[in-house]
Amino acid sequence: MRYFILTAALLGLSGCGLNQAVPNASLPEGVTFIEQKNAQNDAPSIPYQKYQLQNGLTVVLHPDASDPLVHVDVTYHVGSAREVPGKSGFAHFFEHMMFQGSKHVGDQQHFKYVTESGGSVNGTTNRDRTNYYETVPANELEKMLWLESDRMGFLLEAVSQRKFEIQRDTVKNERAQNVDNRPYGRVQETLAAALYPPEHPYSWPTIGYIEDLNRVDVNDLKAFFLRWYGPNNATLTIGGDIDAKQTLEWVEKYFGDIPRGPDVAKADKWPVTIDSDRFVTLEDRIQQPMLVMSWPTLDPTAESRQALDMLASVLGQGRNSLLYQDLVKSGKVLSASAYQDCAELSCNFQLYVLANRGQDLTQVRKDVLKVLDAFKVRGIKEDDLDQVKGSAEAGAVFGLQSVHGKVAQLASNETFYGEPDRLASWLESLDAVTTKDVENVFDTFVWKKPSVNVSVVPDGHIALEAEPQNFTAKRAMSPSEDSEERADDKGLVETAQRQTPETFDRSVAPSPNGAVSVNVPTLYHSKLGNGIEISGAESSETPTVALHLILPAGSLMAPEGKNGLASLTADLIAEGSKTQTSEEIAAKLDRLGSSISIDASLNGTTVSVSSLTKHLRETLLIAGDVLFNPALNQDDFDRLKKQTLEGIRFSHQTPQWQAGQARREVLFKDEWHALPSEGTFETLNSLTLEDVKAFYAENYTPNKARLIAVGDIDKAGLLSATQGLNRWQGAEAKAPAKAELNTYDQSQIWLVDKPGAPQSVVQMVRHAMPFDATGDMFRTQLANFNLAGNFNSRLNLNLREDKGYTYGASGYVVGGKDGGRIVYQAQVRANSTLDTVKEMQQELSQMAENGISDDELAFLRLAVGQKDALSYETPRDKAGLIATIMRHDLPSDYKAQQKAIIGSVSKKQLNTLANTWFQPEDYQIIIVGDADALTPSLSTLGLPIKRLVIEN
Repeated sequence: MRYFILTAALLGLSGCGLNQAVPNASLPEGVTFIEQKNAQNDAPSIPYQKYQLQNGLTVVLHPDASDPLVHVDVTYHVGSAREVPGKSGFAHFFEHMMFQGSKHVGDQQHFKYVTESGGSVNGTTNRDRTNYYETVPANELEKMLWLESDRMGFLLEAVSQRKFEIQRDTVKNERAQNVDNRPYGRVQETLAAALYPPEHPYSWPTIGYIEDLNRVDVNDLKAFFLRWYGPNNATLTIGGDIDAKQTLEWVEKYFGDIPRGPDVAKADKWPVTIDSDRFVTLEDRIQQPMLVMSWPTLDPTAESRQALDMLASVLGQGRNSLLYQDLVKSGKVLSASAYQDCAELSCNFQLYVLANRGQDLTQVRKDVLKVLDAFKVRGIKEDDLDQVKGSAEAGAVFGLQSVHGKVAQLASNETFYGEPDRLASWLESLDAVTTKDVENVFDTFVWKKPSVNVSVVPDGHIALEAEPQNFTAKRAMSPSEDSEERADDKGLVETAQRQTPETFDRSVAPSPNGAVSVNVPTLYHSKLGNGIEISGAESSETPTVALHLILPAGSLMAPEGKNGLASLTADLIAEGSKTQTSEEIAAKLDRLGSSISIDASLNGTTVSVSSLTKHLRETLLIAGDVLFNPALNQDDFDRLKKQTLEGIRFSHQTPQWQAGQARREVLFKDEWHALPSEGTFETLNSLTLEDVKAFYAENYTPNKARLIAVGDIDKAGLLSATQGLNRWQGAEAKAPAKAELNTYDQSQIWLVDKPGAPQSVVQMVRHAMPFDATGDMFRTQLANFNLAGNFNSRLNLNLREDKGYTYGASGYVVGGKDGGRIVYQAQVRANSTLDTVKEMQQELSQMAENGISDDELAFLRLAVGQKDALSYETPRDKAGLIATIMRHDLPSDYKAQQKAIIGSVSKKQLNTLANTWFQPEDYQIIIVGDADALTPSLSTLGLPIKRLVIEN
């Protein structure tokens, strides 16, 4: 079988810690050993130990001592599919409530405990499960178990009507930000409502409908908790630098007393069928129409799943996919993709096509059907499967680079399949798929089968729809109080009333268990004769290598008025070499499980190579051909230029982008910095193929280039593998264009009109100091930490947790070579725009005048000082460290210097910097929203209001 080619590489991937189950005789009372799976000699795996407490809590452990951190995941087998019809969004709403404190954990303290531990924390909800997770230094594991057990066992004691109302507002803001005020944001919920019958739990969105969120009350919350949040409906998964015996003792101590909840029956699979094509039209504030087609399939356990996944890859993923070749490369549409959307109860096969502006979706749909006709004739080829399998197999290796990634797999698989590690079986089933299997699922589920067709068209342009709407989705009604369903639910809740006994003092947070030793990567350095500087770090946890060649070819090196040239050059180089087409290159890379990408930014262009160690040389040969022998054909240029113009029309529609562009125009005079690096309609239209060739010749040079290498390769091996770079010669690198700054005598309001917007983006911005790692900029970042640099910051707690204006508020201090900026931002309810500006000004003023408190300084020292334990786990983390060192010419021990500053900086020093940089009158105010509606209230601030017209 094909997956055996990875066996040697995967063996021991998780063997950095001893995966030895605790002997039964040594198990804590109340803990039962279920099974253990070690690293296999004949198949890839994620080793684990599985236990169960008497209350039904499943515990999965994955020891991995490679880094001094742990990842804790608590997954409850409940999502929006368990909601009562008419009360959509409650599972997700409840996720928010789980962070609002419990009996022994104060309001907003869950985030604070994790943050001051140097960790990260979050939660997610989907249709079938809700999970909560933390990544922290290994010595903070006991505290995380205390936190998670307190909200599992003692949440309701801390629930209040005020918390309930604030979080309801927060969820509404989240919906407005991610759905209602986002282009194409309502596509998925429109598709689901048209595909599934109204009583099917996948017919409503996980985030819910506003009217349903308004309908629920605090008693619904309590009932939901009692019904679904028992330990017997949860899986606790812990991975990282752990001692299994000690971990189980803590698990039993903190979770063992929590009573079982009601039994939870496994939900029946519920695939759906439709008997004719359904057409639905959605009008939106967009420019390019979109067509979404969906065919119902079966469920994740069906034998057809892997074949359908492969069909999606062949039809709509990558340069060699049929949709790309026939529709995108030909210029008929802007983009196209296909994938199978699978959840626990049901799956469906989806196809997306983003059309060009003004394009009729009737013709687009005909073109899609022609592609399916062509596939029916062409069929599937063995080479198609080889490319998909090669890419998937390598992806399985790359997916094991972080403890978080491994724990997430274990938790999900245990929740849905009762089998934590399914990596080998998944690869086996993938390998077993034949060309006939893929052709059969195409015939069974897609070919000439009824589909749901959602046409997304610009407001007022319904004539662009694929077909007139012939289907109107219905919503399920909420059961009445005396209905059988509600009566049954009430009965379950009554029997679920439970109280966790307190057999020890839970009010005291556990202290760190000893100290952790941070594994700062050991770096090696070299320099080639042509000027390329090399820095790298060995990382042998997975047999992979990542290389990043950073060239002095950013948009700041382009001629004036040529914004977008650097990006277009990078894209054109990726279109193929003089000896190979882009399709031939993509096929080779997929078979190897490798990737090559070329991306331009302000200061440089990065050529990134990712490969299994054993395929590195082959991959580098391909990368060299792409980089040094680009085809640079006129036809490719014309197509890419057209696609780029349509692409910016798409990406520039979001209010977040418009706020970012307004910030550039407010802060800078020169075109290099004031205009977007990806270009404008004017600058892109002016570009020619000769511009690209000249930019390539002048800026793709080894002079001042930097090569970063991280992975399973040492210095000697890297120098040997990249020796061909020594022969590369090029021009002297150009210096980047210097910024010309706008200056202002007073605050002004810069208003960008987005008519009818339900939310406003509010930013306060100013120029700041250049980058430094250990000077005033770094210390100003520390001063900002309690103002706007973490979840428990003053700004976020005020605007999100106290006022309920926004889904989140934040701020940052950043510096470059010539200067920097400070930005505070929030996306808020439109009717709270004025109050948001006032609150932002007040928070900045209070910090500038009064500074931080002693408690905030102590919190800062803990939170920022302990983050290093999480900073170097993955190859990407290590590459980021190296890139920062090389970009700013920093000493290799600069992180140690920063840690010393964190431990010694005084409150007076930070407050002096706050007084210098956080005065609100020094900031320009940018607002993207409904200008006509906002102007009267904003005028009361007494500040000049200027309208900004942003392209697109």
